Amino acid sequence: MAGLGAPELIIIAIIIIALFGWKRLPDMARSLGRSARVFKSEVDEMKKDGKSPSEASQSTVAGDVVENDAQRRVADAEAEARAAEARAKEAETRAAQARAEADRFRSDPSL
Repeated sequence: MAGLGAPELIIIAIIIIALFGWKRLPDMARSLGRSARVFKSEVDEMKKDGKSPSEASQSTVAGDVVENDAQRRVADAEAEARAAEARAKEAETRAAQARAEADRFRSDPSL
């Protein structure tokens, strides 16, 4: 099996960007770095005393939760869909009014 060359790495990078989006990649890398740091400190602590976990495992690392971000995006999309439906209904109402006015002008030649 041959090693990965530049074209293969570029294709992999494009696929990753397409899957996760350009804006979320730095946040994901930051979160991965935090997790690796906590894991490394835990391993070092366990090697040092071979006993209970350190305070690193007891505390949480501040950061964005992907689930909350996804829920917010779904809520935004639903709100946008409701607004679009309202605009469509308003446009249908105005079109019906315009048709009624056009019919009135057609039926009454004195106007």
